[in-house]
Order: sequence, then C-alpha cells, then structure tokens
Amino acid sequence: MYVKSFRNLEVYKRARELSGVIFQITSGFPKEETYSLTDQVRRSSRSVGAQIAEAWGKRRYEKHFISKLTDADGEQLETQHWIETVMDCSYISEEVAKDLLKQYATIGKMLNSMMNKSESFCNNVVNEASPTDY
Repeated sequence: MYVKSFRNLEVYKRARELSGVIFQITSGFPKEETYSLTDQVRRSSRSVGAQIAEAWGKRRYEKHFISKLTDADGEQLETQHWIETVMDCSYISEEVAKDLLKQYATIGKMLNSMMNKSESFCNNVVNEASPTDY
C-alpha cells in the first residue's frame, strides 16, 4: 500500500486544485451563464475528485474500483469539453484554455495508470484513514 487515503493520491490533489481554479475562473462569467455553462463546468470539474474518492472506497472490488476511475476519467474529459466551450465563448484566453487542458490530460494519464495497476491498489485493503490523517 502506497498511501493511507485517497487524499494522499497526487491525482486527487491535482483534481481538487484544478476544480478550485475552475471555480475562480467561472466566478467572472456573465450572470446569464450561471445556470448553464458555469454550473456545468463546475460540476464536472468537482466530480473528478469525487469519483477518485469513491473509487478508493471500492478497492475491495477491483472491477468497481476501475469503474469509478473510468467515471473520473469521463468527468475530466467532460471538463475538457467545457473548457473548450468557455474558450469559444471568449470567457478565457486560448493560452489559459491550453494550460487547463494540458493539466486535465495529465490527470487522465494518471487515472489510466491507476487503472492499469489496479491490483496494486486493491490488494490488501485496510481500513480507511481518518480525515485527520491527511
């Protein structure tokens, strides 16, 4: 076992950090986007970390673990779509969009690596660390 908690996973830390960046960026969107584009990109970006946490809780069942990581990968890809849409609406620059897309692609690679090495995460599962262990 490499880590005690999903909170210690680098991919989880990056996903949380990026969802914070997305929140900050979307705070400046026009009011008319509040219940559409703003909501969509925030939800998908936040869901990446949530799916990773849920996958961690399902490590006793390798197929469930992989399934939740697949969901996390789907959410990061959806977030990439919304980032491109945000750029198309001229709410962010192409440079900012490219940087965010690159960071989400890295998360995707990390998730795929975890899926490919799922047995190392799922063998010898012990009780989850408490919130104070992070």
